[in-house]
Amino acid sequence: MDTSFMPRMNTLDELMEFQFKGLQWTVNHAYHRSEIYRKRLDDAGIGPDGIRSLGDLGKLPFTSGTDLQEGYPFPLLSVPFERVVRIHASSGTTGKRKVLCYTRKDIDDWSDMMARLYEMAQVTPGDRVQISSGYGVWTAGAGLQLGCERLGAMAIPIGPGNLDMQCQFLIDFQTTVLMCTASMGLLMAEEVSRRGIRDKINLKIMTIGSERSSDAMRARIRELLGIEYLFDLTGMTELYGPGTGLECVCHTGIHYWADYFILEILDPETLKPVSEGEIGEMVVTTLRKEAVPLIRYRTRDLTRLISGECPCGSLLPRHDRLLGRSDDMIIFRATNIYPGQIDHVLSGISGIGSEYQIILDRREDGRDYMLLRVERDQAVDNSQDKTLAKKISEEIKKQILVSCNVEIVDYASLPRSEGKSKRVFDNRDHED
Repeated sequence: MDTSFMPRMNTLDELMEFQFKGLQWTVNHAYHRSEIYRKRLDDAGIGPDGIRSLGDLGKLPFTSGTDLQEGYPFPLLSVPFERVVRIHASSGTTGKRKVLCYTRKDIDDWSDMMARLYEMAQVTPGDRVQISSGYGVWTAGAGLQLGCERLGAMAIPIGPGNLDMQCQFLIDFQTTVLMCTASMGLLMAEEVSRRGIRDKINLKIMTIGSERSSDAMRARIRELLGIEYLFDLTGMTELYGPGTGLECVCHTGIHYWADYFILEILDPETLKPVSEGEIGEMVVTTLRKEAVPLIRYRTRDLTRLISGECPCGSLLPRHDRLLGRSDDMIIFRATNIYPGQIDHVLSGISGIGSEYQIILDRREDGRDYMLLRVERDQAVDNSQDKTLAKKISEEIKKQILVSCNVEIVDYASLPRSEGKSKRVFDNRDHED
């Protein structure tokens, strides 16, 4: 894919050399511009002169979301305030948001990253892009608009919600590309079907992100909208925002921008590299970020690296779709479970919809119980509920090694969301 927004390197050796120089720059920049980073690096016994190869990455200390929250309102800032042109923030679990600062160069780099994402998603300057992600202090809408304008396509910055306006814009503006969360994508697909307007719209491409999307959800969206392409994108506020990686047309994994950051996959307990192809936590180190560089930042997102060359021919390496977060792990009857594992099991069962809820309770006998509430497929009669429930229960037991009760509910009876859907409801007393 020969475009101005793709990496200028032609070989993996060139990419690794670029990463090495970027790592040297980041450590030097952080050491001399941030008191916090300087102390961390000194405590770890390594400074800018200690980076002699990419192998020295493992000697560097970790940073985390706690560092960003405790440093509120301007954590890990590594440039003078007069060079900061914008801030964005993500939600915080302790009441303090993680605020990230951006220089002019950071914004320009982010624009190029997002334009690259659009190109990989087959978007052209002739497309009309309806951006149905959140605006304001959040990065999603702003980042998607940056890339759209950088590419030269028409941006329609509608934001989330307001289904009447969303559908009207699809018709009136003949939108060809829709950018949204996975849950919003399903909501829109069902709304287009309910209103019977599929033959009045011109939608061809959708990108979904911000949350894990199941195979069943993706299939349902494509079925209802008849779109040509559906892509999963990744990103986080700490690492510029959305658009740090995307599936290509081959759908063999998510290409990530290895010329902007280094990705490690580590065991979340030992913080040591996992074996090739094993699932671990994504840890990122930026190579160009000025205002708030990241050194071995623990994202808490779980995935695995995909080895080998992609059939699309891109030099950019790949990781799998996100399984979940290491801090979202459910401990159920002494078994560690990630919601993505249940999602994976359900995706392999026909006759059910894409929406479900995991409900955990602790009863008077002191034991934990799991109820899995799953929507029936729209085309399936409720006479199949008992068979479906038994099949789901058996597959959960077989693949995840836990027992659960299963309740089949009507299609579209579970809540739809314009943002991220809540699927885990843990009602247990966690004082122990």
